Amino acid sequence: MKALQGVEGQVAWVEEPSPACDVGQVRIRVAAAGLNRADLLQKAGLYPPPPGASQVLGLECSGVISEVGAGSSWQVGDRVCALLAGGGMAEEVVVDGRHVLPVPEGVSLIEAAALPEVYATVWLNVFQLAALKPGEKVLLHAGASGIGSAAIQLCKAFGNPCWVSVGSAERLAYCEALGAQGGVVRSDDLESLRDFAPFDVILDPVGGTYAALNLKLMALDGRWVLIGLMGGREAKLDLAQVLAKRVQLLGSTLRSRDDQFKADLLSDLGQHVWPLFAEGRLSPQLAKAFPVKDAEAAFAELASNTVAGKVVLVIDHSLS
Repeated sequence: MKALQGVEGQVAWVEEPSPACDVGQVRIRVAAAGLNRADLLQKAGLYPPPPGASQVLGLECSGVISEVGAGSSWQVGDRVCALLAGGGMAEEVVVDGRHVLPVPEGVSLIEAAALPEVYATVWLNVFQLAALKPGEKVLLHAGASGIGSAAIQLCKAFGNPCWVSVGSAERLAYCEALGAQGGVVRSDDLESLRDFAPFDVILDPVGGTYAALNLKLMALDGRWVLIGLMGGREAKLDLAQVLAKRVQLLGSTLRSRDDQFKADLLSDLGQHVWPLFAEGRLSPQLAKAFPVKDAEAAFAELASNTVAGKVVLVIDHSLS
């Protein structure tokens, strides 16, 4: 099979061995794969896959099941999307059948490639780890990203007002159209987020440069969930504020979680989130789809930090 590898900072569509389909697994003929910031880091040699995971890029994909291992309830021909530790940007992928969800009603295969990673990330970090309660206020940094787009919609669906920090006025308008109450453009005045504070939950992919401000913005018993380090790994904090506000700082990653954890997460996602697509309360936010031959352009688009929503690589147009 052909697959996309990160080689010395570039991407290459190369021949790879076709993986075997074992007990409990399914083989998916890939229609499309979503791009994530982790793919940019892996391409640059900064984020190797967990031990035992595929070296092929891609943490999520959509497609059609072409083979079913013993013990799986899926059927050949099922249209699905999958959460992966790697391997999605390939002509086919083999994955634990418990890490697969059906393509939601009314969603295309291309759009479905943009769903598993972002919705799993938001559900895990905001609704499970931070235990968001109805009515609590949320701050989403990088609100126009794929994760931010999913988080805004889920906050709206579950009755949580949310605000965002973004990179431009256009992206702020995009977030407000999705359901955000408001927010700030980071280059204008990030400190003005204090006008909307305090926040019960902050979802933070930035880290270092936002850390001190986050602490000022937290409500009593607030939960600050750190999921990335776009702003650096070091910060100076006033720990007296952590004590006084009883702040919980939660560091979280998804890719390295074990199979059972991911199976439980996907089961929860299928039960509580997937039905909202059929109800029209959630929608894929696909910014742009690139053919796999234009993979470098797709990676450049994501790296530009100007994307509102998700970027997807189309692997097999015949399935779309």
